[in-house]
Amino acid sequence: MTNTAPVSARRDLSDAPLLVAARGGMPSRTPVWFMRQAGRSLPEYRKVREGNAMLESCLTPDLAFEITMQPVRRHGVDAAILYSDIVVPLYAAGVGVDIVPGTGPVVAHPVRTKADVDALPDLDAEQVAPVAETIRRLTAALGGTPLIGFAGAPFTLASYMIEGGPSKNHERTKALMHSEPDVWHALLAKLAGITSEFLRVQVAAGVDAVQQFDSWAGALSERDYREYVLPHSARVFESVADAGVPRIHFGVGTGELLVAMRDAGADVVGVDWRIPLDEAVRRLTAARPDGPAPVVQGNLDPALLFADWPVLEREVRRIVAEGKAAGGHIFNLGHGVLPETDPAVVTRVTELVHSLS
Repeated sequence: MTNTAPVSARRDLSDAPLLVAARGGMPSRTPVWFMRQAGRSLPEYRKVREGNAMLESCLTPDLAFEITMQPVRRHGVDAAILYSDIVVPLYAAGVGVDIVPGTGPVVAHPVRTKADVDALPDLDAEQVAPVAETIRRLTAALGGTPLIGFAGAPFTLASYMIEGGPSKNHERTKALMHSEPDVWHALLAKLAGITSEFLRVQVAAGVDAVQQFDSWAGALSERDYREYVLPHSARVFESVADAGVPRIHFGVGTGELLVAMRDAGADVVGVDWRIPLDEAVRRLTAARPDGPAPVVQGNLDPALLFADWPVLEREVRRIVAEGKAAGGHIFNLGHGVLPETDPAVVTRVTELVHSLS
């Protein structure tokens, strides 16, 4: 899986608040962006998506460009995040996967044996050439706003592929992990290769940072994470290490895994809302007392965007204050923007964070 895509000239965004914070510097203001900022909460998104399937939209440069730009125009956030999905590289490679409305990713033929793993295709850069084209258009249009690329982490992709779709308990995933470790590691190695190629294509096309989403890693103990998952996530981060772009690692319910997730190679550790941001910083600092101060991202509860403004303002102020304990802080939610969120509230939160800098 050799990426033959030409490397785009990288923009000089050395003063961009998000990139300064991600590298542990002192930005001109606390940077803010929102996971799922481009999506169903925006009426303009719903309009442009009419009649267009999700995965095909991600692979159509005109649509993906417009959807990525929408929250930047509306909210004035400090970063755009590429409109895509964690299963896009699987779909592009020829894996039978689709996003079913109201359900999520569904895999036609779940992977549960060594033969299933051996039958999986690799990803070639040309299969995601439309994504690279979208990125080149975006970097030309975004001016001084950084563009974040992303991919799903091997564990979360593996869970979808083993379970056949979303799962509450990940029972088949955990059973395979412990009962058939050779099959497990072969599957995650395959997925790490696909994910690495997808991120390399994005970096070559010009993204300014990357985020690895391990949405379901919080279902694991730290011991299992380190043994069965960390080496594969580390391989993904290592695959783009020479690009010099900040690498963000995020999972849900991962308060007990923050140190291990940083050990996988993250420059920035995403923190969900279940643990105070300053406590996350304390844990990360204690694990490397002689290292640089950790950089964190987060961590407003997305549900609080539905609260009365005085409540929401208090929580935003608290999180900004807690973030001062870190070497760098990127304000974000502890997960994605919920579909019914009022976009005006997201804009108001962005303005408040900027005013507190």
